[in-house]
Amino acid sequence: MGWFTSIVVYLTIWWTVLFAVLPLGTTTYHEAGVAPPKGCDPAAPMDPKLKKKFITTSWVAALVFAPLWAAVTFHLIPLPHLPTH
Repeated sequence: MGWFTSIVVYLTIWWTVLFAVLPLGTTTYHEAGVAPPKGCDPAAPMDPKLKKKFITTSWVAALVFAPLWAAVTFHLIPLPHLPTH
């Protein structure tokens, strides 16, 4: 697998993992019993902690990507020829 294909596959995994991680550990205004700011949905998270979630998403995506990369690089899974550059 070439470097460009590897980056594209990693970013696809990263976005998928991000959507799985986003709802974890959040409390909405409604759950907390706090009135939301004007114009804000009561189901919106009070403190989404996005920096922590982006970091978590990055290492989880790396853990998912690493075995896939190894399997393709060492021909453990037979795949059709992928672009190399």
